Amino acid sequence: MTLSDRPATRRWHILRLVLFAAFLLGLFYLVAVSGAVDVDHVRRTVASTGAIAPLVYVVVSGLLGAVFVPGPILAAASGVLFGPVVGTFTTLGATVTTACVTSLIGRRAGRDSARALLGEERARRLDDLIARGGLWAVVGQRFVPGISDALASYAFGAFGVPLWQMAVGAFIGSVPRAFVYTALGASIADLSSPLAFTAIAVWCVTAIAGAFAAHRGVRSWRRRDRRSDDEPAPEAEDS
Repeated sequence: MTLSDRPATRRWHILRLVLFAAFLLGLFYLVAVSGAVDVDHVRRTVASTGAIAPLVYVVVSGLLGAVFVPGPILAAASGVLFGPVVGTFTTLGATVTTACVTSLIGRRAGRDSARALLGEERARRLDDLIARGGLWAVVGQRFVPGISDALASYAFGAFGVPLWQMAVGAFIGSVPRAFVYTALGASIADLSSPLAFTAIAVWCVTAIAGAFAAHRGVRSWRRRDRRSDDEPAPEAEDS
C-alpha cells in the first residue's frame, strides 16, 4: 500500500464505523424509544405455543433484545408468562442469545475497521487486555446500570471479545438483573409481596456493586495505559 492509499483507507474505515453506529442508533430509536414492537402481542403469541413456550421465548426475546427492545420489559414479560423461577432461566437464555447475536454482528461489521484505526500497537495491547480480562469486562458491564447490554455487546464484538467470553460473561453478569426484572414481572399483581421487595433489594445492591466495579475498572485501565505509554520503545532500548 502506498502512502497516498493510506488516508483513503483510513477514511473508509471511519465511514464504515460511522455507518454502523448510525444504523445501531437508528434501530435503537425506532425500537427502544418509539416503541415499534408490541411486547404484549409477542407475549400472547408465545403463550399460544404451549409447552415449548419457554424455548420459543428464549429465541424470540433474544432476537428482540438484539434490536434494542428493552431488556427489563422482556424479562418482566417472561415473569408474567412463566413465573419467577422458570422465567428467570428463560430470561438468562434470552440474554445469552442476545449477547451472542450482537457480538457476532459487531465482530463482522466493525472489528477490522476498529483494529485498523487503533493501529497495530494499540490493537495488540487491546488483544492482551481482552486475553487477561475480557470475560470479566463483560461481567462487569452487566452490573453497571444505565448501559444498553445490546449496544455494549455490539461494541465488545467490534473490539474482538471472543464469543465464549460473551456467552459466559453475559450469563454470569446477568443473573441478578434477570432475577430482579423477572420477579417484578411475576409480582406485577402484588408489588407489595416479599418477592417484589426482595427483587428491589437485589437491584439496589447490584447497582451499587456495578458503580463501584466501573470506577475500579476505569482506574485500572488508566494505570495500565500509563504504564504501557511509559515503556521505552524497542528501538530506544537497542540504542
